[in-house]
Amino acid sequence: MDNRKVVLITGCSSGFGLSTAVRLAASGHFVWATMRDTSKRFRLENGLAKHRAQAFIRALDVTQPLTIQNVVDEIDQTHGRIDVLVNNAGYLVAGFFEDLKPEEIRAQMETNFFGAQNVCRGVLPLMRRQKKGRIINISSIAGQIGTPTLGAYNASKWALEGFSESLYFELKPFGISVSLLEPGLYTTELFSKNIRYAQDFDNPQSPYFSLNRKIKAFSHKFHKLGKDPNRIAGLIERIINERSPRLRYVSDFPSWVRINAQKILPPAWVAYILRRVFHADK
Repeated sequence: MDNRKVVLITGCSSGFGLSTAVRLAASGHFVWATMRDTSKRFRLENGLAKHRAQAFIRALDVTQPLTIQNVVDEIDQTHGRIDVLVNNAGYLVAGFFEDLKPEEIRAQMETNFFGAQNVCRGVLPLMRRQKKGRIINISSIAGQIGTPTLGAYNASKWALEGFSESLYFELKPFGISVSLLEPGLYTTELFSKNIRYAQDFDNPQSPYFSLNRKIKAFSHKFHKLGKDPNRIAGLIERIINERSPRLRYVSDFPSWVRINAQKILPPAWVAYILRRVFHADK
């Protein structure tokens, strides 16, 4: 029996998307690895070559439904099905609310939340037709707990969590499963090349200027302590192969502790801890 699956993954130029595409392709699955800008395909191609694996690499911008439909139509014509969707594309905009412009917050939501919805909307007619399918939405522990300067990112992931939970119940009768994967800190480019700072983040006139500088320095140091993104690729492969996938998967024990500690501790205690961590002056 052929257990190879047809898998569509977004955001494969780096991070979790790249690692997952390589791992699943190396396992023999039919991987459609997509990215907004295919000129950034070389790291993915190198990873595939090291494992003597192949993937279909296509351009897909999650904010542009036509690009999604073009890829979905090609997959349908090639395989007649889509077994798994991994909604991974996203980025992070950092900044205190007053430093963020409305358009920066809207752009964050367009990619991280509405973008995921766009891709789900593109694949669902095909999955309903085949009466099976799996959707894995890459969220974050930031989808359950708030952190200073990550309000826009938190909002996008909290929205993704609520949407995915509703979708889980909506699609269950059609044989389609929906799972949320909530990673903690990993050494992806989320806090380097894929981070965008608020327009006024480095503005000396910002009331948050001194704190912004401390937080940026702290983030660069903290990021180096992140775990290997290949662990997330392994977890995604496990979810794909499970008979009855759960709705939520927290990626590791420290992330589970972080989520539950912040939910259990009084908010005033959490605020005190965060002030100590970020060396805030107030």
